[in-house]
Amino acid sequence: MSAHSDSGHGHGHNHTDIDWEVMAAQLEDSGELQLPLLRRTAVRLRELLGPETEVRRILDIGSGPGVMTCVFAEVFADAEAVAVDGTPGLLARALARAERLGVGGRVAVRHAELSEALDGGDGHGEGGLGAADLVWSSRAVHHLGDQQRVLNGLAGVLRPGGLLAVAEGGLPMRFLPRDIGIGRPGLQARLDAAQEHWFEIMRAELPGSTSVVEDWPAMLGRAGLTAVGRFTSLLDLPAPLGETGRAYLHAHLTLLREAMSESLDVEDRKTLDVLLDPGAPEGILRRPDAFLLSATTVFTGVRPAP
Repeated sequence: MSAHSDSGHGHGHNHTDIDWEVMAAQLEDSGELQLPLLRRTAVRLRELLGPETEVRRILDIGSGPGVMTCVFAEVFADAEAVAVDGTPGLLARALARAERLGVGGRVAVRHAELSEALDGGDGHGEGGLGAADLVWSSRAVHHLGDQQRVLNGLAGVLRPGGLLAVAEGGLPMRFLPRDIGIGRPGLQARLDAAQEHWFEIMRAELPGSTSVVEDWPAMLGRAGLTAVGRFTSLLDLPAPLGETGRAYLHAHLTLLREAMSESLDVEDRKTLDVLLDPGAPEGILRRPDAFLLSATTVFTGVRPAP
């Protein structure tokens, strides 16, 4: 969702070496498109925390350009929202965004590689992330080798009664009809398969890569959290798409073309080239049938009082 919202993992050339600064505009476009959904998500998390929980500090783990960080600052009017990311350029965007939206006084940034930050924490901000009442992470955990260990670490920075919310589930994004009039019908299904193949290799190449059954509620339970739950939000932007949606899809397809072309046959590569052609009537920037439909599942758990 916010964060490195990877829309089915179409990231870059090497499987683990992703240039997030190059992706900054796409990440921000993605966040802008999802703003209504992100606000609903933040309100839902506030409801789950309940009126008796005082929320003073929120961590947005893998914050990217800070779209969700700023949403948290708006929804939790008394809290400090901290964008945590390993890319300085994205954190600079987060601070600029906060200033632009008038919440700069309550948005902070922390430059940290997540694996190192969790190793260095003592719960009091000395070398680590510091304690928080709400920890949010959207599509960041799967970029680290040992996902269970990451969840254990994130749960560990929660104050008693605090909530961990992880957006790691959902459905692949849909944006074109099955038959688009060029190439072989069913392109999206083949793109899904190529992305799954890419993702499998990316996971295997991560340092300390550990296989785990991705049963997120069970993983949150093993991290010591209780009241484990889930909710799913739908992003449904019908055709014809607006300019931001089209720009986002063009960037998304560009990344797929660069990263996964070896997994696609010649005909599908040609179809992608037409979709990416800014002058082609059948291109994603001009065709009237492009839409955007995705479902994101958020898993939540509460740190019990001692």
